[in-house]
Amino acid sequence: MSKSTVRRHYWENNKNFKEKEKPTQNLLSKHLKKIYPIGLHRSSSALSLSSLSLLSLNSDDSFFSDTSSKKEKKIISSLCHIAQPVPAASAKYNGELFNLDNICEPDKIIPLTLSQVAPKVEVPVTDTPSCDSQKRCNWITAKSDKVYVQFHDECWGVPVYDDNELFELLAMSGMLMDYNWTDILKRRELLREAFSGFDAKIIAKMGEKEIMEIGSNKELTLAETRVRCIVDNAKCILKIVKEFGSFSSYVWGCMNYKPMINKFRHPRNVPLRSPKAEAISKDLLKRGFRFVGPVIVYSFMQAAGLTIDHLIDCFRFGECVNLAERPWRHV
Repeated sequence: MSKSTVRRHYWENNKNFKEKEKPTQNLLSKHLKKIYPIGLHRSSSALSLSSLSLLSLNSDDSFFSDTSSKKEKKIISSLCHIAQPVPAASAKYNGELFNLDNICEPDKIIPLTLSQVAPKVEVPVTDTPSCDSQKRCNWITAKSDKVYVQFHDECWGVPVYDDNELFELLAMSGMLMDYNWTDILKRRELLREAFSGFDAKIIAKMGEKEIMEIGSNKELTLAETRVRCIVDNAKCILKIVKEFGSFSSYVWGCMNYKPMINKFRHPRNVPLRSPKAEAISKDLLKRGFRFVGPVIVYSFMQAAGLTIDHLIDCFRFGECVNLAERPWRHV
């Protein structure tokens, strides 16, 4: 066989082989056009395949409307499996958005509604800002109990001249050895009821039965020794009233009838005791009072407005100073 004959047979066989491949290539090309519309480049990512494949489809056309053989359907199915849909993917075609979640299930492909297309704007849930933007002492925080904040805003540092109120504050200050201000203030009304409004005349007459009754009150959770202490202090106050005319006159006389105004900037500057508190404590102990150490007495002085310890940037500082600068008066 001549070389020319061999070449001819080779090219004829090669031509037949190419012709056998052509239908498959044409078929793939045909359906790849469905996957990649004109003007868009191919992408190897699953998101691109699932997104772009839908752009060549009409919403009312069947996905397999142009397929004519089982072989073509298998190829289309294979392409769908390659392009796995990404959840919540969507594509725009002819001005209409379509959901791509069911791209391999053509009957379930539906246009997206406006409510589905519009992004959900999540407004972060935050606490409603309080209308009260007043600056308070640093020990009042966002976690502080309301009753404690109210006490700071309305009572703490306000000069007190009433005997019953002074006795009440002295008794509550003595309880700071066992409780904090918040716990004590929550029981304030119960204490007033149990001790008859802290009227020293009535408390001084309390007998053993009444003392035991108050000490066993589960709501007060006040030890019996504390109850006896308050009763004994009430008897001491009556003696002071006979000598000075009132408990208020005695207390304010120790301060020369004028509160001590401090100008602290930071909580660390506020002392636990002072020379004046030590002097008053010493005198009270001589008169028979109990639970009236210098620290307790200084807490009493702060609460009763005998000393102004609001920080200077607290809104109550100026108000309490104005009250403190008024002439001393006994009610």
